[in-house]
Amino acid sequence: MRRLLFEKGYFWKQLGFEGLDDEEFKKRTTAVQLAIFTGVCGAIYCGVYILLGFPNVVYGVSTYLIVCAGNLLYLRFTHHYNGFGIIQLALIFLFPLICQLAIGGFIASSAVILAAFLAPAGALLYASKKVARISFYVFMAVIAGAAVWEHFYAPPGEVLPRGIVIFFFASNTIMICAIVYFLLESFLKKQEELRAELRESLNNLRTTQSQLIQAEKMASLGQLTAGIAHEIQNPLNFVNNFSELNMELTEELKEELKKEHADPELLGELVTDLIENQKKIVHHGGRAASIIKGMLEHSRTGSGQLELTGINQLAEEFLHLAYHGQRAKDSTFYVRLHQDFTFGLPEIKVIPQDLGRVILNLLNNGFYATRKKVLHNIPGYEPTVTISTRQVSQYIHIIITDNGTGIPDDVKSNIFQPFFTTKPTGEGTGLGLSLSYDIITGAHGGTIEVESTLGEGSKFVIVLPVRR
Repeated sequence: MRRLLFEKGYFWKQLGFEGLDDEEFKKRTTAVQLAIFTGVCGAIYCGVYILLGFPNVVYGVSTYLIVCAGNLLYLRFTHHYNGFGIIQLALIFLFPLICQLAIGGFIASSAVILAAFLAPAGALLYASKKVARISFYVFMAVIAGAAVWEHFYAPPGEVLPRGIVIFFFASNTIMICAIVYFLLESFLKKQEELRAELRESLNNLRTTQSQLIQAEKMASLGQLTAGIAHEIQNPLNFVNNFSELNMELTEELKEELKKEHADPELLGELVTDLIENQKKIVHHGGRAASIIKGMLEHSRTGSGQLELTGINQLAEEFLHLAYHGQRAKDSTFYVRLHQDFTFGLPEIKVIPQDLGRVILNLLNNGFYATRKKVLHNIPGYEPTVTISTRQVSQYIHIIITDNGTGIPDDVKSNIFQPFFTTKPTGEGTGLGLSLSYDIITGAHGGTIEVESTLGEGSKFVIVLPVRR
């Protein structure tokens, strides 16, 4: 029986409830169950009224049962739920009132308790919220009118005995409790379903967020690739050149050693040159290895570990990488780079790859703003991006300034929000500054602030505590 009344089975298909979304299906099935429940209760009341000696009321209740059954058949063959709902609402509204007035004690019989509950509750199921609200107001007025009528006009001889009044009060209260329990159980079940959906949505959101964060990291890694290729080309060229030179020196050394009277002074010079060149090969090879290591660290998905790091060196490295990355994408790109580092800064504990990602993102934003301003063809304008460092008390400041388009005042408060971007579709994800904010304020325990004047440029200030 429970499966029949609660699942999308044959019974509900016969009533035309097939193909509905879960919310509408639940509403309609609950409405039909309420109709069946009140019909069963009506049949029980018929027997009670006969025993109590009110056969005239039995006719009214029997009429209610017949109309209710006919209404269900009407729904079965027409699948017209709205018509079914209007008829059922009228039944719930009128019959308790008529039957109890026929007894002679609407208020005394406590029918007011049941009717006052069923009318608005049924309206919520059978009609819209607006109709339910109107139904509630009208029924409250009817109850007040019935009370006045009973007080002034009801025949004194038809007042119900106290035992019957108590019986009706108890039975009506029990019926209301049963309906409330049923509705509450349905509500709690729906709440649990919603919580399960929310948990699933939250898990999906977290997964999507992780994927977007990783995509943003990979996007920035892609921007770095061209810059890294340019940076790594220089040490590799040195390695190749000095290796070729050493090959020539080695041939000379072999030829000199074949002579019967080799020149010791020349041999010494050749060996010395070989050693010096080898040192340069090792140095530039190490430089290439450090660049590759930096690239690998930047592509890591983990948060990394705090390491003692020279801020000036890190800032300079990512400045070059960012610039060459832009030049690789657009060979016409030009911006004047200015470095203003405070020398002698102490090494502090940071996550190099994460902090480098922040610097890279802020520099790219500065490049973007200056490129946009160049398109305005302002006479005498020279795009400039400046990166500087300062020590203020126990804090290191990294300041990135551009003279680009600037940021409107109504936008500044939102720029660190996830997915917020002022760039056209396809040019930004809205995650760069959000991730930068999380990196600085999270593991690094610092702050990041923005100052900007529309049309003049922007300044981002990263503040990091000195931790050694």
